[in-house]
Amino acid sequence: MKTITVRFDRRSFGIFLILFALEAAIALGLDDPFVRPLVGDALVVILVFYGVRSFIQTRTRWLVLATLAFAWAVEFSQYFRLVERLGLGDNRLAIVVLGSVFDWRDLVAYTIGAAILLAVVRD
Repeated sequence: MKTITVRFDRRSFGIFLILFALEAAIALGLDDPFVRPLVGDALVVILVFYGVRSFIQTRTRWLVLATLAFAWAVEFSQYFRLVERLGLGDNRLAIVVLGSVFDWRDLVAYTIGAAILLAVVRD
């Protein structure tokens, strides 16, 4: 089993920055029924993966599954209305980061993003 190593990975950080710019462009420039909800949510899992991988090196499979679990946890926090329960319903940042509307299709999109990572990324 490979251990976890903290080390800056310039390549992963570069991919993270490109994906961040793409996500921002999707969020700010598109309001369609396919790209923004499906592609954007699949890409967010890949974005988070590369963001973490920029600083933490470990087995790809473990990091992909941890990223997917995190994305699912955020989505289920929306189901349980965590933002409102924490009294942050009027906090725009909390709503953007944690979201406020549960949608099971988001879980599918996150899983697709994780599957893409597992198929493409090699240790």
